[in-house]
This record gives sequence, structure tokens and C-alpha cells, in this order.
Amino acid sequence: MDLLKNRVGSTTSYTSLANDLQVSVHTVKYCSVCTHQGAPMVDYYQYHHTTYHEKTFHIDPSSFLEPLIRHLKPGDKLLDVGCGSGRDILWLKGHGFNVTGFERSKGLAALARKHTGCEIIEGDFQTYDFSKQKFDAILLSGSLVHIPHAHLESVFGHILDGVGNGGKVLVSLKEGDGSSVGEDGRAFFYWQDTELRNLFAKHIFRVLEFHKGTSKVNKSDLWLSYVLA
Repeated sequence: MDLLKNRVGSTTSYTSLANDLQVSVHTVKYCSVCTHQGAPMVDYYQYHHTTYHEKTFHIDPSSFLEPLIRHLKPGDKLLDVGCGSGRDILWLKGHGFNVTGFERSKGLAALARKHTGCEIIEGDFQTYDFSKQKFDAILLSGSLVHIPHAHLESVFGHILDGVGNGGKVLVSLKEGDGSSVGEDGRAFFYWQDTELRNLFAKHIFRVLEFHKGTSKVNKSDLWLSYVLA
């Protein structure tokens, strides 16, 4: 399997990360990973959107969304980046919030619209201009797990352009060291609490809530979840 880790429009290869994952590098889009069939990871969620939906939509998100809404008021505008098939949007809409989704996979975006009736923006969060709208909170619940360590700070900062004055951010990432490639070809990058807190501080955000919990999909995964302001 191949790690495809380049910024969109760039032809730079990142051999060091490929060595970490013991895979070879191809010169294609940033943070894309080949599946065994040769499909880039940016398309994984399109080709397998039904399977992904079936694995994740039934999960109750209250344990990681309730800490966020404690710091919001009904009617606040929220943006769920990497919204998948709309599970979290549906929960938040049911609690009185005005939620917009953001999703790259056309298949998942279509499912999210069907399930929630909310606006779903289709786009790439690395290139989309988030400054066009300001939100009271932005959700990044697992959305950044495929972003390499060297690029998380810039990608995170880019998305923060959409946070309004006094806005909140929900961030969830996997705990651990280094990176791995799953059987389906997706690359995951792991973080320690101190690393993430240092990153948040660079962007002048403080941690309001912190929770560490076991994944409801894979019991071997631990998630670090933060509400920032």
C-alpha cells in the first residue's frame, strides 16, 4: 500500500513519513493514502460511504457533544467539519442548534442531507475559505485523524478562520505515538495530550473541557476530546 502525502497542487514527496509507515511515496494530493485496490484515501469515504455510515451512524454521540453544548446557547450556529452521514448534526439539531455540515465525500454529504435536512457544504477543508462565514462553534470530531503531525498546526489554523468572536471548538484525536495504516489503507496519526495542549496554546485557545474515552468502534483506540475557547 502507498502513502500519498502531498499538499494539493504540490509535487513534493515526504520520504521520512513514508519510512515511518514502511510504505512508498507517490506524488499526489496531500494526506491521501492508497487502499489495497489503489484508490486514494480522499476517495475512501466516497467509495465506502455506505459501509462507513453503517459502522458509525448508530453510535450515541452524547458523551462528547454534551461537554460542548454546555458552553453554547440554543440557536447558536455550528459547523460540523467532516460531518460524515450526519449523526452529530442530527443530535445537535434535536437540541436546538442551527447546524451546517461540511463533507468532502459526495456520498456521505448526500446521506447527511437526507438524514438531517440541513445545509451540507461539499469541499476540501484544506482549501475551502472558512473565513466566509463565522460560527459560534466548529466541530472537528475525528476529522483531523488523517492529517500528518507536521501539518496539523497549519490545517487547524486554517479551519479556525471560521470561528466567530468568543466561539468554541470541539477537537477529538486519537491518543498514541507515531502513525499507522489500517487494513483498509487509511493512515492514522496519533497524539499525546501535552502535544495538543501546546498546539491549542499557539492559537490562543484554552481548554474548557477534556475527556479521554474508548472508541465505540474499535475498543483498542483511545480518543482525546477537547472543548476550546
